[in-house]
Amino acid sequence: MRLHSSSPEATEAIAGRLARELRVGDVVTVSGELGAGKTTFVRGACRALGVTAPVTSPTYTIGHRYEGDPDVSHLDLYRFAGVSHAEWADLEPYFEAAIVFVEWPEAAGSGLPPV
Repeated sequence: MRLHSSSPEATEAIAGRLARELRVGDVVTVSGELGAGKTTFVRGACRALGVTAPVTSPTYTIGHRYEGDPDVSHLDLYRFAGVSHAEWADLEPYFEAAIVFVEWPEAAGSGLPPV
């Protein structure tokens, strides 16, 4: 599915509508150029899922886990050239009992669960 938005507010609203249809185990990949609004999209989804904590880009930490209804994991694979088996072992817990949003999914190649 491709979605287009003309403002941060519209991006968050679109993400919120999508988020209400998601279930634990769902993986949403978010692609776009730098500054395209990927984290804004994830923030809108998180708000719709009851996350009250600040939602920020996990570019340097690779992943954030947020308490919500249900919990949400937010991964950013921008710094990866690929995901090795060892790196996958570090990422795997983010996929447990959560809805997962992955920025820059291209870096994972075929390493992500089915989306």
